[in-house]
Amino acid sequence: MAVGPTTRRRQLGADLRRLRELKGLTLEEAGARVGISKATLSRYETKEGTVKWPAVDALCREYGASEAERLALVELAKGARIQGWWRSLADPIPESMNLMLTLEDEVVREDHYACMYVPGLLQTRAYAEAVHRASEVRCGEREVQHMVDIRMKRQELLERSEPPHIWCVIDEAAIRRQVGGVEVMRQQLEHLLTMSQRPHVTVQVLPFTRGAHAAAVGSFAVLRGQSPELDVAYVDLLGGGLFMEKPQELERYRLAFQYLSAQALDLESSAELIDRIHKEPQ
Repeated sequence: MAVGPTTRRRQLGADLRRLRELKGLTLEEAGARVGISKATLSRYETKEGTVKWPAVDALCREYGASEAERLALVELAKGARIQGWWRSLADPIPESMNLMLTLEDEVVREDHYACMYVPGLLQTRAYAEAVHRASEVRCGEREVQHMVDIRMKRQELLERSEPPHIWCVIDEAAIRRQVGGVEVMRQQLEHLLTMSQRPHVTVQVLPFTRGAHAAAVGSFAVLRGQSPELDVAYVDLLGGGLFMEKPQELERYRLAFQYLSAQALDLESSAELIDRIHKEPQ
């Protein structure tokens, strides 16, 4: 999978911190050696904002990085300026969605727990429209259609030659909730069954009969990068979402997803339950 700008930026920050700590330097000491402030170097390492590649080059030399490593990190710094397809959209994108698009453009796997709605990557357009009309009650139809267009564009990552693996644990409530009416929901469940047959899409249903479970707080996703330090957890909140990347936070959500997957029905039983609900008289 191609490495995008956010992956480059985050990998660069992790590598700069690793090299500095191997050299035994503080942020202040390392920054002073190359003429940048402690705050600037801290920003470089915490993956915030842009970086100047000459500074990265100078830091690598001070840290005693190998020639190959220095050149690789300079290339990461240069590549971190590249922007994604969504930057060219005419209408503004909410900041949390902007970050989600950036991260999602580069993941190798996504783990979703959905308690209210079918995950966005597996939604039909009609279902997505109904979700946005309900949740964005103060938005006009133009704004709703704009957000749905973005959601549909996101789904193109499933058509890549090397798509990320999408693993979804969906609460039974989400597949029983009549979003958009009977016909919209019927089409959505058919689509969900079709998508679950793809080799890179895993769908499990967490049935009501399992009772209390590991994620009673709500829906979340763990976006997994090419290495564990690039993982991010995303938690749904009213009006947006919250991103978490501290190790202890990530571990909590990784573990919760493992428990949820273990509690959910297996793939065959999940498909059978979705099909049964799909065929129930309305």
